[in-house]
Amino acid sequence: MTESSESGTGRGSAPRSAGQREPGAPGKGFDLTKLLAERGGERYELHTAHLNHQLPRMLRTIGFDKVYERAEGAYFWDAEGNDYLDMLAGFGVMGIGRHHPVVREALHDVLDASLADLTRFDCQPLPGLLAEKLLAYTPHLDRVFFGNSGTEAVETALKFARYATGKPRILYCSHAFHGLTTGSLSVNGEAGFRDGFAPLLPDTALALGDLDALERELKRGDVAGFVVEPIQGKGVRATPPGFLRAAQELLHRHKALLIADEVQTGLGRTGDFYAYQHEEGVEPDLVCVAKALSGGYVPVGATLGKDWIFRRVYSSMDRVLVHSASFGSNAQAMAAGLAVLSVIEDERIVANARTTGDLLRSRLAALVDRYEFLSEVRGRGLMIGIEFGRPASIGLRGRWTMLQAARKGLFAQMVVVPLLQKHRILTQVSGDELEVIKLIPPLTIGEREVDRFVTAFTTVMDDAHKGGGLMWDFGRTLVKQAIANR
Repeated sequence: MTESSESGTGRGSAPRSAGQREPGAPGKGFDLTKLLAERGGERYELHTAHLNHQLPRMLRTIGFDKVYERAEGAYFWDAEGNDYLDMLAGFGVMGIGRHHPVVREALHDVLDASLADLTRFDCQPLPGLLAEKLLAYTPHLDRVFFGNSGTEAVETALKFARYATGKPRILYCSHAFHGLTTGSLSVNGEAGFRDGFAPLLPDTALALGDLDALERELKRGDVAGFVVEPIQGKGVRATPPGFLRAAQELLHRHKALLIADEVQTGLGRTGDFYAYQHEEGVEPDLVCVAKALSGGYVPVGATLGKDWIFRRVYSSMDRVLVHSASFGSNAQAMAAGLAVLSVIEDERIVANARTTGDLLRSRLAALVDRYEFLSEVRGRGLMIGIEFGRPASIGLRGRWTMLQAARKGLFAQMVVVPLLQKHRILTQVSGDELEVIKLIPPLTIGEREVDRFVTAFTTVMDDAHKGGGLMWDFGRTLVKQAIANR
């Protein structure tokens, strides 16, 4: 052993200065609890200074600038101990609720195991085990690529479809949302997300359910695939009955692929494990999942596909890393995914989503004839859209027209705000300039949460139809804000 190696500096390395710690030696340490106690109160100021400054501004404008201290299952709590019902589930990420004990234990276990993770040149067991488990729910598919998010899962599907078919173009639906990275943005059906980011990839939008348009585009011979959400997140619009099966037949006839985006709808959200399974005979060539697979802890996305597609992409050892992800298949994400699937099975999550969703949707649908502003309640499982529309009576119609003239979507926002402020229920408007509230709660909710939401929603709708009070005062504030932003 050389003198330099004995001293711990290693050959060719510079000697340490006085007081410099050896690698791995204990330091002052990092105290997360202390840091949060000292600076947690600065959360909105820190975000304004260093992150997206428009987010805290928006939250303050609509009164959503709450301070949540902890969360569990389908609830948050503030510093005063008030509970808030979560009907948003982190845009669907918290499918089995927040801080599920099974997922927490799995993550503790995988950290304690000190696995040789992400060596890049070995094959760890957890990715194979999670892939095996996912494919058991998808028996017509054969292989899985693990990334880190829904948009990455879609990016993978777009690349694989193009390479496997040798064709450049992807078809998608108007109002679709498949992610915000450049490839996924190219199949995003909303101009507001796309504006200013061109040029994008050569892709074409179709109206949801338009088989004639699909066939017309396929006849051009350059279509690699058609990516579709079985139920669109924006507006909660389901594909028409029979559409996916007919689209699949057309695509295969023209040697193109069906890509099912199940990032939000998958893993039980709609009362089936995948939303496409609602329609008999549909077997997509590629399926994208993410969100709930994470357990709300470790980002993970997965693209499931047919063997021949993967074999074309990874056609030789020279192409072994032609598509990869630095953090893909990491042990923490794989452990979380395996734990989530175990919870889904053990707690009969899919069946609960179906029965509880049917109960919630039927009770809300029963209110349509009672309230002029309430136009339609639709959805499947625990993915429900509540749409508002123009009332019949003259007085209410005038107020509706005032809001619509300022900005479409303000009435739905007027409902969302008192649901949070007065009833401590978190919901969202389903998309920009949409008069639709989307409910995507944790799939673990039951009759108690249904009762709480329906009672609160009824109270808010009663206030809306009275034509005055705090709700309409807030509406006037929203109108002023909308006009100022023009």
